[in-house]
Amino acid sequence: MYQGKKVVVVLPAYNAERTLEKTYREIPFDLVDEVVLCDDASKDNTVGLAKSLGIQHVIKHEQNKGYGGNQKSLYNKALDLGADIVIMLHPDYQYTPKLIPSMVNIIGEDLYPVVLGSRILGMGALKGGMPMYKYIANRFLTLAQNLLINYKLSEYHTGYRAFSRQVLEGINFNANSDDFVFDNEMLSQIVFAGFDIAEVTCPTKYFEEASSINFRRSMKYGFGVLRVSMGHFLARMGLAKPRIYRR
Repeated sequence: MYQGKKVVVVLPAYNAERTLEKTYREIPFDLVDEVVLCDDASKDNTVGLAKSLGIQHVIKHEQNKGYGGNQKSLYNKALDLGADIVIMLHPDYQYTPKLIPSMVNIIGEDLYPVVLGSRILGMGALKGGMPMYKYIANRFLTLAQNLLINYKLSEYHTGYRAFSRQVLEGINFNANSDDFVFDNEMLSQIVFAGFDIAEVTCPTKYFEEASSINFRRSMKYGFGVLRVSMGHFLARMGLAKPRIYRR
């Protein structure tokens, strides 16, 4: 616990057998109370390895529900466990668990209710191996989002995130897409609800075992991001209210 607040790490897993143990071993268990892994119908032995590592809560989707569907299962389970601080960490080791203490501290000290691990702060994205087309798309989409959403973040596309219980209970994340755009819908909901967001510099690792989406899926994701941002703009102007902002 941290300042009497229960800390739960959630791991959205898909074919993570090769990197799960390395990720899990670096989690700071002097701060983290429980770990929840959700396996989204992996084709490898992710579930068996998770159980052998002693992960307390392992959820298995018999059918692939998508990245967003995976997170919904994780956040609902974390809330059921009484989590006060929830950290979403990818088990592909693209993001270092060594930042968890900093993220927990920011939320636990009531400085910010949301923390993002940014790959863009510190100029480490390209050094860490981010493909150039993804970096350019990230910069373009982030600029458009900052303008449409009327908020300023270095990036909206990191998968390393921490939330207070108040945030997860204050937005309707279950209404979001089951696909990759879930992440952007969630940030849009957070900003729309008036929660502040902090960012910390996060080293970037791109390697063969790290999960990534291909160019076609990236294009679909990019158009989805623009759709979400435009919906946020219209809602902010009082011209529409997409269902993701309804309670």
